[in-house]
Amino acid sequence: MRTAIWWVRRDMRLSDNQALTAAMQHGDRVIPAFVLDPTLMTRYAGTKRVAFLLAGLRQLDADLHRCESRLIVRHGAPLDALTALVQESGATALFAESDYTPYALGRDRQVAQHLPLQLVGSHTIYPPGTVRKADGTPYIVFTPYSRKWNDLPRVQASQLLPPPSRIATPTAITSMPIPEELGLPSTVPFAPGEANAHHRLQAFAADGGPICQYANLRNRVDLEATSGLSPYLRFGMLSARQAAVAAYQAMSGAGTCEVHKGAQTWLNELIWREFYVDVLYHFPHVLQQSFRPALQAIAWENDEDRFAAWCTGQTGYPIVDAAMRQLVGSGWMHNRARMIVASFLVKDLLIDWRWGERFFMQHLIDGDPASNNGGWQWTAGTGTDAAPYFRVFNPVLQNKKFDPDATYLRRWLPELTHVPIKYVHTPWKMPLDIQKESRCIMGTDYPPPIVDHRAARQRTLAAYRAARAQTD
Repeated sequence: MRTAIWWVRRDMRLSDNQALTAAMQHGDRVIPAFVLDPTLMTRYAGTKRVAFLLAGLRQLDADLHRCESRLIVRHGAPLDALTALVQESGATALFAESDYTPYALGRDRQVAQHLPLQLVGSHTIYPPGTVRKADGTPYIVFTPYSRKWNDLPRVQASQLLPPPSRIATPTAITSMPIPEELGLPSTVPFAPGEANAHHRLQAFAADGGPICQYANLRNRVDLEATSGLSPYLRFGMLSARQAAVAAYQAMSGAGTCEVHKGAQTWLNELIWREFYVDVLYHFPHVLQQSFRPALQAIAWENDEDRFAAWCTGQTGYPIVDAAMRQLVGSGWMHNRARMIVASFLVKDLLIDWRWGERFFMQHLIDGDPASNNGGWQWTAGTGTDAAPYFRVFNPVLQNKKFDPDATYLRRWLPELTHVPIKYVHTPWKMPLDIQKESRCIMGTDYPPPIVDHRAARQRTLAAYRAARAQTD
């Protein structure tokens, strides 16, 4: 009787799981195993993301029990933990889904040198390297990448793998308890697990669902107009292929151009995710430095007091402060808000984008090295496919455009609850009598702006120009 190990990593689901399917085809018995890697649990993990991970493991274990199986959890360096499990179980093969971060690639090479590891499937729709230029080199600009990506054969619903009804797992294999954590904050809108991921996907992509208006409303921070699927894709509670199929089905069933555009725009966000994975795979140095050599010598000011104000939502710019308090309180932030706060940190405060990238990874439930790095370098203007370095978001204009009624502001900044709409986006302009009536005294209840946006913009552009001049 042959035994195979399904090494669970970023594929915490039973449906459309190519690694699990391969393990079941190889062996009469399958051991679903997750290794709590201390390197990942300490160096790269934020507390909210760890809490979501552990809650997801508990849910996966419950799903496995319905298949007459269970999740085997071990702790330690992956090679050591898996070697012990192979020896204990007599497993003849080890199957896992491919992962592409520099750490994951090195880890898997090490394991494959000592154990019969087979990598099957991907946490992307197409593995990095699939989309290349005619000369075989990788793309570093998104638009031509996306055109080539869209020319690939579409994933069909018939290709998605059904969940198994039964998984034969040896009963004698020992497992450590899943560690107890304080749990997720009550403000987190994500219930872990595969079933919740599918429920959210179905609600989003249904006929008449938010996907229909996605192209028009996706940037509104005050509305529930996005899918909210990023945490589930991060841990593979939903496969990227399942998400793509939902987008294709919405496009094919679209009754209007608006609906079709909404589905296509959402698919485009999935392609951005693929692009950033591809960039990190081919250019791993982006995790340490700017991709563009001309912008590696920016003279950052890196003022620690201003950075602390940004981290705690005390900059005096309401949209920035609301977004940062949402991040710290809930572990999530709207994508438009991510761009606004990133632009403010880099372009208004002249603080190194790597400080913000690191802070995001400490707090985001969906924190992913490729997407997080790609987003920060895009906003900073230092990356592969980057916004022009001279693009600087105006936080007041962004606020008025994407939260016109200040619904989002008042949700996360209770001190602005009674501020009239005329002043809520620029509370420092309130006359003293209005401040008193609103119970929001500037400097006491809410801080004045820590920088003047116009002056800060000019200072930053000068710093960028100076850095570019050094390489000319």
